[in-house]
Amino acid sequence: MELTERKKKVLRSVVDLYIRTAEPVGSKAITALPDMKYSSATIRNEMADLTAMGYLEQPHTSAGRIPSASGYRLYVDELMMDYRLSIDETKSINTAIEEKMQRVDKLVEKMAKLVSQATNLPAISAASRSGSARVQHFELVQSGKGSIILVLMLEGDQVVNKLIKLPVSLTEMELKLLSAVLNASMTDLSLEDFTAELMEKVMRSAGAAAPLVPVILDFTQETLKNHGSTNMAVFGQSRLLGLPEYQDVNKAQRVMASIDEDALSNLPAVMQNANGTKVLVGPENVADELKDSSVVMTKFDIGDGMQGMIGVVGPTRMDYAQVTARLSYFAESLSKMFAKPEQAHLPEGTEETNE
Repeated sequence: MELTERKKKVLRSVVDLYIRTAEPVGSKAITALPDMKYSSATIRNEMADLTAMGYLEQPHTSAGRIPSASGYRLYVDELMMDYRLSIDETKSINTAIEEKMQRVDKLVEKMAKLVSQATNLPAISAASRSGSARVQHFELVQSGKGSIILVLMLEGDQVVNKLIKLPVSLTEMELKLLSAVLNASMTDLSLEDFTAELMEKVMRSAGAAAPLVPVILDFTQETLKNHGSTNMAVFGQSRLLGLPEYQDVNKAQRVMASIDEDALSNLPAVMQNANGTKVLVGPENVADELKDSSVVMTKFDIGDGMQGMIGVVGPTRMDYAQVTARLSYFAESLSKMFAKPEQAHLPEGTEETNE
């Protein structure tokens, strides 16, 4: 059976109406639309065909139809209209970002909260470093009697340090020798390169400073692990309770339990090679509990080799056009802000238009 342009128009109308009302859609409702020029009988036949093709489903309790996961997928890929943010929407997002994104160390938590507030859905945010972190330079600085400061200079001009109490008394020359050994043997290595064999090699070359090597290696490995990890936050799970799809308490509890950092930890990897916005509809999702829900995600650049991701979780009935427009605007604004924080001017909004 061919998916004609008329069938696509009917399917788009069914999805649009179901998104707005959360009620099964009948042929009369489609016929009443101002741009629908077909008879009620024609609409019924087309809806029957779309049901047979797997794009619509008929709940047992109603004669109306609702979109299937395949129907939502076709809608997202081909049928939905572009959603233009209104000036008020863009101003609201800009104000929220400018007021609340003051400290990068709270970036992930704040992003999740802002996106959840803007979409009225549970939101996910993440910040991860692309590629593995590496140390560019080691520095050992004497700090009073019996202690030194270990300084690690990482890629992207990141600097971390640690105060270390010396297990043995060392001269300035012995510390300089250790520093030279560290820079010759342990720079530009990934976390996986820090093996027991490497530690033995460095200790053999470190002379009297050899007892310091395990302490330095432990701190270096911990730093690289944290530097290359993904920070993730989820906010607004309780917003699902206000939606018709989650009125069943057991279903709502299962879904809400699956919307946490551990259950969704592989989403940043899903987005790693994605271009633009990615939509996971129903069974395409990463968790079985989300098979009746959808996830919409997009990514943006933070700078210093870091990438951010924002997304939302909601019913398959969500307003995909509006959600993707808002997420895209968030991502665009955040990328510009982090590219030139001292000159960040968020893009002006445009009036909402009817398409």
